[in-house]
Amino acid sequence: MSEQEQQQQRKNDTRPLESAGLRGPAASFAAFCEVELERRRNSDEPFDEALFREAMEMTLRRLQSRGEEATA
Repeated sequence: MSEQEQQQQRKNDTRPLESAGLRGPAASFAAFCEVELERRRNSDEPFDEALFREAMEMTLRRLQSRGEEATA
């Protein structure tokens, strides 16, 4: 797959990082990740987007579970 095709695939695969259900620290973290992801995509530095997304999603799950524990 060419670099141009890979970039197009990433654009097609990109789903909003901030989902409607996020609140508090999880929403803030998702907003930060969205900006950071775009910054890294536009930099000349090597970047593993799949690893970034995996770490982000793990952190968001943890933040959401902590938020649910606090409200229970």
